[in-house]
Amino acid sequence: MTPSAHTPLSDTDRGILALEARTFRYVGAKERVIREQLGLTPTAYFVRLNALLDEPAALEAAPALVHRLRARRTSALAREHVARDGAGQGRVA
Repeated sequence: MTPSAHTPLSDTDRGILALEARTFRYVGAKERVIREQLGLTPTAYFVRLNALLDEPAALEAAPALVHRLRARRTSALAREHVARDGAGQGRVA
């Protein structure tokens, strides 16, 4: 597959990206919308979202959103790594 020829996003994938661009004011509101509008469980939604962040078509469709979510994912993984290995033990990376 050439770099410019990637799989187009499905309607569900576009819906996931659109939903991630929104903000929600109330606890549980996002999960309700995930179920009602996309017909997914929250777990399935987040698994698909995580996979979407690595797809060129998603980056092309919503570059700022994908970059922001990738950065959030990277910082969450770094925090998890520090927590697992023990914070404050002089480790840099």
